[in-house]
Amino acid sequence: MTVSENEFLNYLDTWLADLPSLAAGDLFAQPEKTALLSVDLTNAFCKEGNLASPCAAALIAPATALMRSAWEAGVRHFALLQDCHRPDALEFGAFAPHAVCGTPEAEAVDEIKALPFYDQMTILTKNAVVPGENSGLDAWLAERPQVDTFIIVGDCTDICAYLLAMHLRGKANAYHLPWRVIVPENCVGTYDLPLDTARKIGAMPHPGDLLHQVFLYHMALNGIEVVKEIH
Repeated sequence: MTVSENEFLNYLDTWLADLPSLAAGDLFAQPEKTALLSVDLTNAFCKEGNLASPCAAALIAPATALMRSAWEAGVRHFALLQDCHRPDALEFGAFAPHAVCGTPEAEAVDEIKALPFYDQMTILTKNAVVPGENSGLDAWLAERPQVDTFIIVGDCTDICAYLLAMHLRGKANAYHLPWRVIVPENCVGTYDLPLDTARKIGAMPHPGDLLHQVFLYHMALNGIEVVKEIH
């Protein structure tokens, strides 16, 4: 019997509410094998420009808190995957222009820059929503063969964060690598564009809460560990 949409949405609400949490002490027990990857916690999505949103800005505090916790536990593998677009980026056909290279929008938010270990992080720039393409990510991974646990924070849940998590999970599956890919729900999010607003500006609507849930669920379906938080 086919599950009705309402039944599934009720199930999805319960699934999200019941997500487990992970203890930082256990997760960071072998810090040399752990990496934290942040995607698009930049001014373009958090503070200024066409795509900035309160949802992305709200991720700064929990994400930087997790970065501090990881660093204090001895984790030293940090990568910031950030949009840095050409002025004529093909992506601008789908999304309004944003994060052009050399502008403040393409920079990490000040809260990340203020971390005392910011200069120990690797910045990987990307010209598309796909973090694994033309970004140097695979080379960064190859330089760290001992790392088998990857924590992902940032935005958007249904776009770049999702594609990053799936890239890592897919790579692990394809090469039979014993990797853990972990996404803490409180450190990822996506924007909301209501139907009425979308109609007024001629854009496609984007129900943020629903897509956040659905894409987290899809990550879990693919073997990615979706947790409530790492504390």
